[in-house]
Amino acid sequence: MAKTIVFKFGGASVKDAESIKNLAEILRNRLRNSTLLVISAMGKTTNALEKLLQFRLDNLDISSNYTILKNFHLEICQALFPSGHPVFSRVKNLFVQLSHELEKPISPENYDEAYDRIICFGELISSRIVAEYLCEIGLIVVWQDARELIKTDSNFRFANVDWEKTRKKSKKMLEPVLEKFPVITQGFIGSDSGGKTTTLGREGSDFSAAILASCLDARSVTIWKDVPGVLNADPKLFPESVLFDELDYLQAAQMTFYGATVIHPKTIKPLANRKIPLFVKSFLKPDESGTKIHDTGAPNLLPTIILKQNQILVTFRVTDFTFLNESHIHVIYQQLDELKLQVNLLQTTAMGVSLVLDDQLFKLEKLILALKGSFTIRYNDGLELLTVLNPQLADLNLFTKDREVLLEQSSRHAFQIVRR
Repeated sequence: MAKTIVFKFGGASVKDAESIKNLAEILRNRLRNSTLLVISAMGKTTNALEKLLQFRLDNLDISSNYTILKNFHLEICQALFPSGHPVFSRVKNLFVQLSHELEKPISPENYDEAYDRIICFGELISSRIVAEYLCEIGLIVVWQDARELIKTDSNFRFANVDWEKTRKKSKKMLEPVLEKFPVITQGFIGSDSGGKTTTLGREGSDFSAAILASCLDARSVTIWKDVPGVLNADPKLFPESVLFDELDYLQAAQMTFYGATVIHPKTIKPLANRKIPLFVKSFLKPDESGTKIHDTGAPNLLPTIILKQNQILVTFRVTDFTFLNESHIHVIYQQLDELKLQVNLLQTTAMGVSLVLDDQLFKLEKLILALKGSFTIRYNDGLELLTVLNPQLADLNLFTKDREVLLEQSSRHAFQIVRR
């Protein structure tokens, strides 16, 4: 069997009917047997589903938002398919299933599990529409539910992959089909041992592509984006950004660790372990080379700017004038682990520790409630965490000018500030 090629298409590449037609044109001369397509939810569908979930949590009426989301997908179908095509009944059936899930009780206690049950419909609907359209124009593909392939634990919203089970499932279910047809599946979703839907973390479709590529010993993975490749800064925020022609696995992993959003943080490791190159290319200019991430053995020293928004700065101060020690930090990290909160920046002083965290629903309140007996706790929200990698060649004053800086940390490799 020829080595599999994995293509991952994100939400922006399938945001409307014209985008799906463009995707088909990209595939027209690239689609072969042994090609695996990983598809994200359309446009801002995940945000819309999260809003429905929030409305249900707040006991608000969801009918208008639900109808808008349903009509959005059906209008895309109307632009792509003749009336009476089976895709309409299939999409409507998926929305009926979504409606049933939304009717189930949702509370802070079961929020994460409910989140995964509901949010997965974005990928399921999107991949079904794309698969039907490709078949309609003669590019025959086989649709596959990713939940049958990617097996995880029950850590809802941040599921951990069971690599042994996933490898066995992928080889058994995908390899025989890929010998005859390309296969299309979903990013972001999996299932636990009881068959319950899980998700791999927000924007996790890149990781899905890497998981399946690793399990199939793929030849390469290509992520199709609305940018020309990996740049040294977000071009929407920093117009003077520069494209990397190539990056070493290690440098790319460091960029994602600090918050670069062009690639999901967990994507690099499974590919690097098996020496599978990752290409990041533009679906707007598909013939351009983009960025190749592979084992170059040398870092690119161009300064890289990474901005994380919606950050919270939380400071824990010991209450009895003792110095901060390892046991204090252990207590804090134990709660962070239970709440599935990742620390983006840590700074210690003699009597306290400051952490920078993503703003996540309910999580800060639970963290404070659990630790307020042991620490005096203060926090600021609505902040930005800015990181400059390879800061020696950058004008750092540009990032602090006219800004309130609440925390600063620097080393030879990275300069970081929390700013308002």
